[in-house]
Amino acid sequence: MTKVCIYRPTKTAMQSGRAQTRDWVLEFDAAAPKEKEPLMGWTSCRDTRAQVALRFQTKEAAVRYAERRNFAYQLVEPKTRRPRPKSYAANFK
Repeated sequence: MTKVCIYRPTKTAMQSGRAQTRDWVLEFDAAAPKEKEPLMGWTSCRDTRAQVALRFQTKEAAVRYAERRNFAYQLVEPKTRRPRPKSYAANFK
């Protein structure tokens, strides 16, 4: 049975906004181990599904897709963010 992980991506350190963090991502787990290529030293994997990431607008759509294809899925819920005060005066406290 194919294993997949469904999650909502977090913002990277290079992002100031929250673009591309609203969609849900379904990624396949690697079925084959990663290998180190002897000539150049690059890491490679024979499993091409490990390179695939499907995007869905809702969590329910991603779960439905996994269930329709009989994938064993792990659902990772995002952590909620606490809003910080946006007061300019708070910078000088």
